[in-house]
Parts: sequence; structure tokens; C-alpha cells
Amino acid sequence: MRSLKPLIPSSIINCSYISGSPLSMPFTNKLPERVSSAAKMATAEADSKTSSLSKTKIIDSHLHVWATPQQAADKYPYFPGHEPSLPGNVDFLLQCMEEAGVDGALIVQPINHKFDHSLVTSVLQKYPTKFVGCCLANPAEDISGAKQLEQLVLQDGYRAVRFNPYLWPSGQQMTNEVGKAMFSKAGELGVPVSFMCMKGLNLHISEIEELCTEFPSTTVILDHLAFCRSPTNEEETLAFSNLLKLSTFPQVYIKLSGLFRVSRKPFPYEDLSPLFSQVVSCFGANRVMWGSDFPFVVPECGYKGAKEAVFHAASQVSLSSPELEWIMGRTIMQLFNYQWLR
Repeated sequence: MRSLKPLIPSSIINCSYISGSPLSMPFTNKLPERVSSAAKMATAEADSKTSSLSKTKIIDSHLHVWATPQQAADKYPYFPGHEPSLPGNVDFLLQCMEEAGVDGALIVQPINHKFDHSLVTSVLQKYPTKFVGCCLANPAEDISGAKQLEQLVLQDGYRAVRFNPYLWPSGQQMTNEVGKAMFSKAGELGVPVSFMCMKGLNLHISEIEELCTEFPSTTVILDHLAFCRSPTNEEETLAFSNLLKLSTFPQVYIKLSGLFRVSRKPFPYEDLSPLFSQVVSCFGANRVMWGSDFPFVVPECGYKGAKEAVFHAASQVSLSSPELEWIMGRTIMQLFNYQWLR
């Protein structure tokens, strides 16, 4: 795993010093018949390695569900302007999970319902041993977000909260009074804060570092590899360097999720394998977790393909079986106090 050519200077990646659009065709969870040899290999690898992980639950750390159009009309309306173009109902999700051999998942509140958590809450209540919820932080300027967070955690049972920096008022950062109040409250409640840095980690690294430094008891999760791509220029090199440096904060975890968003190659996204190697080297497998980004991943490589891509990457960089076990389920199980075993 460590013999791959570094993507950034060795002085940065040597972490031994670190402490602790709608589609016209029906959706399917299967890969197209014409797939690359790498994709076929990934499928075979996943099938063989899944059997070896039979004693460890496979948990998806990142996916979304939203109402069907009928549900939206009857009870769970979409937020205006955010009507989904993909099916993302829980029945479809459960079908995909069963076909892929995935045992449970963390549901992240989707922007399609914005701060109305009623649909996701209904799913959590119906499948309490299958799903855990991550709510969406409301950075309202009246500082009501911290109180809303407390209610969602204590009354509705959410176990994580997502900070979307693009929901903050124009010109303000996540380190404003509202952001710090919610981040601090998350630490008090014992729920991790996940960051979605869709426009690039470099835009938000100083905010994340400030929050981690000021509130070390609040656990942090970086969604979708912090949107870092395999570096091809100075800006991307800096972003990946900043990601690895965040491993110096022992409370920071990484999601290997939404791989299609950060890869320049088709499934199984082989350009990401070196990044995986370096992330695991710096953070340790026990701070890294796999996620699919359902339902957005379905038209990309299928839900099962999202899992197969990680197995393929693991084989390319020679991750050990214990490391793979952590990434595919043990990390998130431990982080969320084994909620999926209750």
C-alpha cells in the first residue's frame, strides 16, 4: 500500500509523526452489460471479500431518502425549488441495500426537504435498527439553530448533524456566533458534525481548523473525501495536503463516499486508490468510513457499484482485511455507539 508514487510531497504524506438531471430510462441497481475489465474485477473482488466480512456489519455512512411525489403531495412537501429528479424513497433504498448486502446506514437529511425533518424522522421511527439519522443544521441568524438541533437529537433521536456552509447567510462563515453555538451544542450532545465542502476544502479549511481547535470535544466528519480530487495542479495539491493535515485532530473522521463526485475516471474510479492509501496511512482505518451517496450514485454506477469500488481500491493498494473491516462498518459502528446492534 505504501509503495505507490506520492501525490504530494513525502514530507506531508508521511504521517508517522501524527498523534492519534432526470433520466428517461428506469433506474436500476445493476451495472450496464458493457463494462470495463476493471469494473468486472471490482465486482468479483467485492463478492469474494463480502463473504470474508460476514461477521462484520456493512454500514453505509452516507445516503439520503426523500418523499415520493405522492408522499410530497400528501404529507411531506419538498422545499420549493428543490424537487428531486431522482427516486429516493425508502422502499427503493431498502431494495438496493438488500441486493448489495448492506446491513444499515446513516441517513443524511436531504436538501430536498431542507429543515423539515419529518420524512426522515418517519423513516427512522419505522426502521430503528436499520437507520441512524443525521440532521441538517439551520444557521438562522436568530440563533435558533442550536435549540432546533437539541430538539432533533433529544426528541427525535438524531445522532449527527450536517453543516452545509452554503446555507449560511451571504458573507458569513461557519465560525460566526450561530455556527459556534451549534458546533458547541453538538459536542455537548455527543453528536458528530459533518462538513459538506462541495466547492472545495480550501474555501473552508480555516473554519474547520478553528472549530476543531476551539471545541475539541466535538467530533468531526468530512463528507465525500472533503471533495478532494487526485491532484493535477497546485490548488488541488494544497487541498489534499490540507485534508491530510486534519488528521492531527484526533476527533476528525473521513468518509470515502460519493466517489463519482471526485473521480475523473469511470467506475471503479481507479484514480482514487492512491488517495485512499494516503488517507488511511494518515488517519488510520478506524477513522475512515465508506458511504454510497444514494440515490445520486444509482445512475452513476448503481448502489452495489458504490460498495464494489471501495473493495477494488482496497485491492489496488493492498489494504489489510482488518483495515477493510473498519472502513466498511466497524468505524461507523464504533463512532455511533453500535446503534445498529440495538
